[in-house]
Amino acid sequence: MSRSDVPASDGKQKLASSEVETAPPCTLVIFGAAGDLTKRLLMPALYNLAAGGLLSEGLKIVGIDHNDRTSEGWRDDLSQTMQSFTQDRTSEFHPDSIDPHHWGFIRERLTFTKGDFEAAETYRRLAQDIGGNAIFYLAVSARFFGPVVDHLGAAGLLKEGEGAFRRVVIEKPFGTDLASARALNARILNQADESQVFRIDHFLGKETVQSILALRFANAMLEPIWNAHHIDHVQITAAETIGVEQRGGFYEPTGALRDMVPNHLFQLLSMVAMEPPGSFDAEEIRNEKARLEEAVRPVTPDQAVRGQYASGEEHGHAVRGYREEADVSADSRTETYAALKLSIDNPRWSGVPFYLRTGKRLAGRLTEIAVHFKPPSHGLFAGTDLAPNIMRVHIDPDQGLSTQWNTKRPGPDMHLGAVTSSVRFGDFFTEAPSVGYETLIYDCMIGDPTLFQRADAIEAGWAAVDPLIRAWGDAPVELYASGSNGPAGADALLACDGRAWLPLAEG
Repeated sequence: MSRSDVPASDGKQKLASSEVETAPPCTLVIFGAAGDLTKRLLMPALYNLAAGGLLSEGLKIVGIDHNDRTSEGWRDDLSQTMQSFTQDRTSEFHPDSIDPHHWGFIRERLTFTKGDFEAAETYRRLAQDIGGNAIFYLAVSARFFGPVVDHLGAAGLLKEGEGAFRRVVIEKPFGTDLASARALNARILNQADESQVFRIDHFLGKETVQSILALRFANAMLEPIWNAHHIDHVQITAAETIGVEQRGGFYEPTGALRDMVPNHLFQLLSMVAMEPPGSFDAEEIRNEKARLEEAVRPVTPDQAVRGQYASGEEHGHAVRGYREEADVSADSRTETYAALKLSIDNPRWSGVPFYLRTGKRLAGRLTEIAVHFKPPSHGLFAGTDLAPNIMRVHIDPDQGLSTQWNTKRPGPDMHLGAVTSSVRFGDFFTEAPSVGYETLIYDCMIGDPTLFQRADAIEAGWAAVDPLIRAWGDAPVELYASGSNGPAGADALLACDGRAWLPLAEG
């Protein structure tokens, strides 16, 4: 959805060409204020929103963490971190310089409070300082999600007065399986209404992901062929070249399946496969996304492959295997790669497989959706070597579209050749700097839940992969060399259907 659409406070999108409204005044309370997420993504996102003039003069930002520090110390620490991004071209936020006016807008609104996330006193003190609109952002470990919301409810901080809102933003992972996701939803909804809960998935903050709805429903040449009659299969990829870095302790009990599939990849799946909503009303869009995820048949082990990276090369340099990483067991069976074949049980997608893959230490960094169309139904070019028509939605690291076509080669005879037409969004639109959280934070402030996950969609995603989680258990993983395209079993998963993955890297 374009940010040139002016969102109403009731969560509906009003299609208009006027400028985007400034968010209403509120207090943004960040639990986990000293953490990496706050430093790396939330502060840069707030800075970018300030630069865009989208934040209210009445904004206050309260940081809470267990660390000993003062408000001034927190401000200085964040200021130094923001400056460091100008020297780090590998960071998601890497401006040439930090504008002192825009950062000053954020800095002067920062206050820090030391507090134990599980102590009632923390919330009693917080309640004395907060009135009016408030957003509670849980940038904390998942084990604190339930306790923080319980304490917010007990302290009366989630009660909405007349004309004032109270909202909770919850990061992933939202549960570790179906049972835990259901339990966490029940616990949270015991303290807050569903309308107050914003389960965030930063994938949906990416402009290319939001543009999928426009691509599908604003182009008359696409919607009539976006179905099983014309589409052969769909590939959804989220590949990384990096390993687990310093996150071995988190990754060991999690793995690629839990970390990426029922959240990030299912969000891409729902955007590309959902039925057309009746309007841009937030709940109509979320209804269709939830229906789509509920229509995904549970995945069985024969429809999935799990792999783990071994030693290999990255950019010509030797890299170690997963089992040699810090905080990883020497005989670990945690998967760093997962590939799945999904079936959707509805008329639009009957018989169309959706192949999902995600992994670390792979040959290329790539997040995309590739829609493979069926060959022409008539026999005019029977016996010729027709290249498949493929539309690729590029999400990361490039943003845009490319489509493969067949055309006649120059010359006197009718010989065909494949050509690709490409669109880079940056060539047509001026994009504001973004780390992917700007739209989501802004939408939470204005009360638009369109891009946030609802309880039923969360549980539907886990329901689809829960049988696979239980079946895999401590089953062996297939090793693959770092810098490769992944385990051989993933290639076999498609080969048995007469299909093949698109390459992760050019050449």
